[in-house]
Amino acid sequence: MKFLLLCFATLLTTLCANSQVQFNIFAGPQASTANYSVQGVKQDTKMKYGFQAGVGAKVAFEGKLSFAPAVFYSMKGYKVNFTQFVLLPDADAADNNTTIHTFEMAALLQYDFSNEPGHVFIKAGPGLDFQLFGKETFNSRTSSNSTSRNMKFSYGDYGRYSANAHLQLGYETSGGFIIAAQYTHGLASINNADFGPQIKHRVFGLSIGKFLSRKKIVIDTRNKE
Repeated sequence: MKFLLLCFATLLTTLCANSQVQFNIFAGPQASTANYSVQGVKQDTKMKYGFQAGVGAKVAFEGKLSFAPAVFYSMKGYKVNFTQFVLLPDADAADNNTTIHTFEMAALLQYDFSNEPGHVFIKAGPGLDFQLFGKETFNSRTSSNSTSRNMKFSYGDYGRYSANAHLQLGYETSGGFIIAAQYTHGLASINNADFGPQIKHRVFGLSIGKFLSRKKIVIDTRNKE
């Protein structure tokens, strides 16, 4: 994981040193759930509402193509009702309602559909997801008891890391504002327990952002002596 972080930082530093770079900030609401299965049997899940906020960059690559990395906070979660025996969160759990606070790094490529200042764009690429901390609440199958507790992250419980694929469609205005719809598709399960469930994030969101500054190329047309 440290190697991947180092590669990401090295790539961004190299591109920024040799290219025109624009930084932006963004935030917005999102709805998240999970593709949740127990021994191959898909469980019934419902959406949770949260938000995301972060910092991005746009590094000129070639033509209409740019490198558009981003780092951001994302509040995710899911509601699930169990029809199968499940190890997490508990063998007696009938359901689970989670809220997970995550930090994400995304290495995206952006394609602009026009060279005009105001234009539609599409972004896509992989991301690394770090589960910082979370809360879960579940009801017992055999009693009226309800348990609310902090999620436990370890080799036999929930996992700290996962991988995602990102897709974003948006519009950049001539004034530097950005609005975009986005989808995050979890590629790796956040469960670490052997024979435990497969839990993969699914997130739909809307973000609004603003470029902090735009570098302009200035051509000196004065006569040289």
